[in-house]
Amino acid sequence: MLRRTSSLRGDAVLTSVFLFVRIVVAWGLSALVVAFLWSGFFHHMEAPPGILFWLAAIGLTIAAAVRVIDHLHRVRVLAGDVDAATLSSRQRRTVDLPMEADEAFGLIEGALRELPRIQSVIPTRDSLSLHGRVPRPGVDPQRKIPWYNLLAHCAIKQDEVQVTIMPADGTCRASLHCEPDAGAWRDLYTVDKGANYEHIESLTRAIARRVAERRRAEQAASEHNANEKELTQARLNLLQAQVEPHFLYNTLANAQVLAATDPPRAEQMLGHLIQYLRRSLPREENAMSPLGEELERTQAYLEILKIRMGARLQANIEVPDALKAVPLPSMMLQTLVENAIKHGLEPKPGGGTLWIMARSVDDGVAITVADDGLGLGGAPSSGTGIGLQNLRERLRLTYGVQASFSLTSNFPQGVAATLIVPGPRLHGQAMSPASHGARPAPTSHLTPPPPPQAFVEVGQHG
Repeated sequence: MLRRTSSLRGDAVLTSVFLFVRIVVAWGLSALVVAFLWSGFFHHMEAPPGILFWLAAIGLTIAAAVRVIDHLHRVRVLAGDVDAATLSSRQRRTVDLPMEADEAFGLIEGALRELPRIQSVIPTRDSLSLHGRVPRPGVDPQRKIPWYNLLAHCAIKQDEVQVTIMPADGTCRASLHCEPDAGAWRDLYTVDKGANYEHIESLTRAIARRVAERRRAEQAASEHNANEKELTQARLNLLQAQVEPHFLYNTLANAQVLAATDPPRAEQMLGHLIQYLRRSLPREENAMSPLGEELERTQAYLEILKIRMGARLQANIEVPDALKAVPLPSMMLQTLVENAIKHGLEPKPGGGTLWIMARSVDDGVAITVADDGLGLGGAPSSGTGIGLQNLRERLRLTYGVQASFSLTSNFPQGVAATLIVPGPRLHGQAMSPASHGARPAPTSHLTPPPPPQAFVEVGQHG
């Protein structure tokens, strides 16, 4: 390890000495060439050039040597060590970015604009390239230089920063160039005191910082989405669990009575109850279920009520087979059916008819539960409103603003509750489905549902 460290130090010393000797020799040879040309063109005058010329040449060479020493010191401070790559006035870097080229372009442009002393950035998005200029430290581009200050006129006043992005499949590669705004031949005579090394290091760190911030933001968003998903699922499960339990108790009590008086009907009721419970068991992955499955559960529920209510309850279901695969929050259809029977048909003398209909509309699929019961103002309601409140909350959690719910008066009497959820549109289907049965269904008299983005409730149904 000590031998390797000594070797690295030896290479650094050789590189530093080579740079120093190269620039001093370049200035010395240039002085000799100028002296030779002076003697050739002005042979009729005093030759060789006088002492003032050689003093000026020696002074320029010493100034260049001092500048090289300053350059070596500054690069060693910035890089911690010196080699041919860190000592060069023309820096090159290649950075691989795990993102699309357009996104990387914006990220690198922001990092380039944060570069110290940057004055102008010219982005060219079509060619995925950026160009910027940075004044040299201590140089004021606005200050006028006197005509006699030849050294100031010949000095390099600014550096160029160029970035080119090469897109790939889901990733990209950025090529960074930081170099003096002058020809390469100027490198034989002058150094940049580590300015371009500082530029490219600052730009690389800024890009790395922005990529790290992007990753942290993605991780935070992923964790937030996971937490939101778990919270939403928990709330949906809680809302799903808030189902009126009296139905189960009443059904079992009726089955117990029928078991003593009418065993076949008791057996039939228990069979429907089993079918209903099989579809109603809460499962975490069952927050959504097909409309066809919801219909099966609802039909089992209606069959049980028909045994209790007898001829006072009639049901008419009009749902196209093509719409039975539409996903729907579990137990939502039954909530509407329970409300229609509990608040509309059951308290009405003689009962009535319940309609369940589904149709395709512009905004998705409209599912309507209508009845010809007492209506919104027919009788004082004993409902608490928690059923419809849960329904609206579940719609919001599941669909956001893509779903709507309306509760309106039916004609000539009763209530029509309509859900609109995202789903396929059936080509050639009318806005109102055809009615069936001896009595016309009130489909054509339903008040058109309101547009999505708004939940509408009229009355005190639960």
